[in-house]
Amino acid sequence: MSDFNELTTEPIDIAAVARRLVPPECGATVTLDGYARRFTKDKATGEVRETEYLVYEAYEPMALKEMAKLASQAKSQFEVSAIGIVHRLGRLEIGETSVVISVAAPHRKAAFAACEWLIKELKRTVPIFKKEVYADGEAWSEGDSEDSF
Repeated sequence: MSDFNELTTEPIDIAAVARRLVPPECGATVTLDGYARRFTKDKATGEVRETEYLVYEAYEPMALKEMAKLASQAKSQFEVSAIGIVHRLGRLEIGETSVVISVAAPHRKAAFAACEWLIKELKRTVPIFKKEVYADGEAWSEGDSEDSF
């Protein structure tokens, strides 16, 4: 079972990503479905703005390299067997999936912990950039927000 890290401009099939990770030694796969939400709270002002759609861009070669590095780090920190990360680029409408992270492990506790760690680190370190578009403007969002999903 090998890890995989992908960027795509196509809609992500969440179940297909999760089912790619079913090692025989594992008893659980935890899958995060991160998707575009309608309302975003500004960290600085506390103002809640209604999002019309998102646009994701990436420095693709480095993003894929960093995603692979995160999977390797997660496997060394947690008792997990396989990791798949797929992130969508381009325009996403509200409700569309932007990122799927699947983690297979012999036991669910490690899979949950690794999945949570992976999304935090992905947002903090991987060069994928999110623009939120509102009726009255747009803003590039920083990736390290605790409540971004």
